[in-house]
Amino acid sequence: MEKPTSRWRHRLLPRTRGRWVAVVAALAVLAAAGTWTAVADDSAPSVRREDRIMRMNGVSVDTSYFTAGGSQRRPAVLIGHGFGGSKNDVRAQAEKLAADGYAVMTWSARGFGKSSGEITLNAPDAEVEDVSGLIDWLAGRPEVELDAKGDPRVGVTGASYGGAVSLLAAGYDERVDAIAPVISYWNLADALFPDGVFKKLWAGIFVSSGGGCAKFEKQLCEMYERVAVSGKPDTAARELLTERSPVAVADRIDVPALIVQGQSDSLFPLGQADAMAKAISGNGAPVSVDWIAGGHDGGDTEADRVEGRIGAWFDRYLKDDKGADTGPAFRVTRTGGIDSTDGAALKRGATGDSYPGLTGGSEEVRLINRTQTFDNPAGASPPSISAVPGIGGGLSQLSSLGVGVSLDFPGQYARYDSEPLDTSLRVTGSPTVRVNVRASQGDAVLFGKVYDVSPDGKQQVLPSQLVTPYRIAPAQQGKPVELALPAIDHEVDSGHRLRLVLSTTDLGYASPAEPATYTVSLDGPLNVPTAPAVKTAAATLPWWVWGLPAAAVVIAALLLLTARRRTTTPAPDPALAGVPLQITDLSKKYARSADRYAVRDLGFRVETGQVLGLLGPNGAGKTTTLRMLMGLITPDAGEIRVFGHAIRPGAPVLSRVGSFVEGAGFLPHLSGRANLELYWQATGRPTGDSHIDEALEIAGLGDALARAVRTYSQGMRQRLAIAQAMLGMPDLLILDEPTNGLDPPQIREMRDVMIRYAAGGRTVIVSSHLLSEVEQSCTHLVVMDRGRLVQAGPVAEITGSGDMLLVTTAAEVFEPLADKVAALPGIGSAVRVDDGHGLLVRLDGATPAQLVADLVRLDVPVTGVGPHRRLEDAFLTLISGGSA
Repeated sequence: MEKPTSRWRHRLLPRTRGRWVAVVAALAVLAAAGTWTAVADDSAPSVRREDRIMRMNGVSVDTSYFTAGGSQRRPAVLIGHGFGGSKNDVRAQAEKLAADGYAVMTWSARGFGKSSGEITLNAPDAEVEDVSGLIDWLAGRPEVELDAKGDPRVGVTGASYGGAVSLLAAGYDERVDAIAPVISYWNLADALFPDGVFKKLWAGIFVSSGGGCAKFEKQLCEMYERVAVSGKPDTAARELLTERSPVAVADRIDVPALIVQGQSDSLFPLGQADAMAKAISGNGAPVSVDWIAGGHDGGDTEADRVEGRIGAWFDRYLKDDKGADTGPAFRVTRTGGIDSTDGAALKRGATGDSYPGLTGGSEEVRLINRTQTFDNPAGASPPSISAVPGIGGGLSQLSSLGVGVSLDFPGQYARYDSEPLDTSLRVTGSPTVRVNVRASQGDAVLFGKVYDVSPDGKQQVLPSQLVTPYRIAPAQQGKPVELALPAIDHEVDSGHRLRLVLSTTDLGYASPAEPATYTVSLDGPLNVPTAPAVKTAAATLPWWVWGLPAAAVVIAALLLLTARRRTTTPAPDPALAGVPLQITDLSKKYARSADRYAVRDLGFRVETGQVLGLLGPNGAGKTTTLRMLMGLITPDAGEIRVFGHAIRPGAPVLSRVGSFVEGAGFLPHLSGRANLELYWQATGRPTGDSHIDEALEIAGLGDALARAVRTYSQGMRQRLAIAQAMLGMPDLLILDEPTNGLDPPQIREMRDVMIRYAAGGRTVIVSSHLLSEVEQSCTHLVVMDRGRLVQAGPVAEITGSGDMLLVTTAAEVFEPLADKVAALPGIGSAVRVDDGHGLLVRLDGATPAQLVADLVRLDVPVTGVGPHRRLEDAFLTLISGGSA
């Protein structure tokens, strides 16, 4: 197959001309470097993987090579990984592409995984040169399609750091034929130093995720430390990062590019993708832009859809498949409402025949203008909160559902509102506004954001949790300056207002430490981009199929949000002030059902110091009960009182409740302690109220707290998640399946954590399917079946019957002794308990007195003998209605 000819294949860079001459020498070096290991892939046996350490450019690079099928020629694809990761992170994508007929290579970048060398942030003579070395190697493979001698047909993709190297490879090596960067950067200096303001939180995460400053090239380490101390980037710092960014070779990147960028991304926002799209299309190459829902702040990365689109992109531009559907020139994922079946956010794609940029179809929205004066506080503290790296994706989803979670401090910001909108307004791009700013001294550092404000003014939503910083030097002050606000895609409903806020601080950035006073006035309207040519995909079902449930969800959400205004919360019950939980006649019907109950007439009471196990088969109503207890859903009937206060969504008493329900999302490259401190800071509550040291002591993580979370075992992550739930030392702790995914030693450690927490005079409720664990860790049980209470009471009361005896011992009982006891007359079986300090003995004719006499004769150090029926037996009896 001939190589496609087009205007984007015209160049030949001097530094890569004739590179094929080095192929033979390179292969000789590689042959001496080690031995290939071929293994069959677990999930796709037809894909063959070969792992090898390659010696290139003075470093050892750990690689994997994937192929499937015979020896026929095929295009190649290189997949780079994200910063702080390794080649293992992209293995699944590599296997899929190999199965689809590509020769695929992955590698760990310098300083990551098993690769050696310093991290140079994709320096042209380091990481980028390594990619060219990999292309050299591909050119020598008999199954890789060549366009010329030494020139394989090759595409490059990757996310974040790997996406940047795909762009750089296309700029520095003319053999690259197509690229697909995902949530990546165009100019790292602009990303970390936007408008000369230091993005301190993300920069710190960047360095720590690389393993610390010492892992970086010396000049990068020195640059970071210099800027981190001063709080202000200097010219040398900007130049260093710019020269290692794709923007440095902007005029050379002229291959087909699929650009995927995240809306929930305060690290590399949509403006980075906008710049790369304009540059590459300006060079004459085909470009498509895709704004996904997630990003570096979390959220839905739409991995399957994105990987499918990347595959189609390479089919078109590497396999020359003109029938491949590469998708629209522009696509954006829009979120609105929730799925009533699983609580997930509903997403629909919107597309355009051309990329609209960030300013297309601008509409003017007049803001009520008045000159405002406000302060930059000493030490830039307390800071406003917008995005919190790593968890902003979840916050962004909340914002799309109309829930505001940002925080601005009085006296530290200016605010300008619009009149209520006559019609709904879809913002797609970056709003702009002209302002006049004066500072009492030095530079004015401001943070701009646009809120969506509810008609009653009580709820303001920050779309995607994004903010844009500005540094306005004295020479710019006192005259109009145009500010570009965060690029978003957000629907503002009719009757809502737009609110422009200019704040002096933000949690993620460095602000001047010196106190100052700023004066701001507007110099025109807010210009809002609307991208009218971008149309949301039509529904695939008749409107009544999705419209009525969606309307029900909206009505339910409105009822939920206004419940506190519409209803009178029952007065606290003084008699229950010391009772952690009392549930009375609680009922909840299934959605859209008039007579089917998830929970029905449920009632039980939990006392201080108890560890209560909530048991029941699937569908028993346990999760529904916990969600009502946490104020996430409202019961149809009955009452829940926590320390005498009735539970309602947002009830103040919920601050005394901690929960671990679906597992916590941690920033993998921060330490355990740093993750917890960041989480608590995001709550906006005083630092002194966190009791972080007490929570960590109970969790028992020890020295691991100083290590990056990515080094944690699953058990350690679970204990860190429990510690997060314990922050503030809530009086009532709710744990849903806390031992999922743990091995027996880790389960035992988790059991100790729960017992220690309750021993401090607090209460724990744990839902678990591990009956043996519940039996050993809980003091009381509530057994549910089909939404109803079956039995409640102490564990011993529920299990204490039958012919099973529990023998406890002062020393560990080993298997040979257990076998001797099992062989005694009248004994059916004898099994060691989990910790070895006892036996479960089933009587088969012998009496308890005879058993004790025999145990003494065998020198068993008995400390107690009592009736014991396994919880499993009791549980099965209770839910079946029979007898064991």
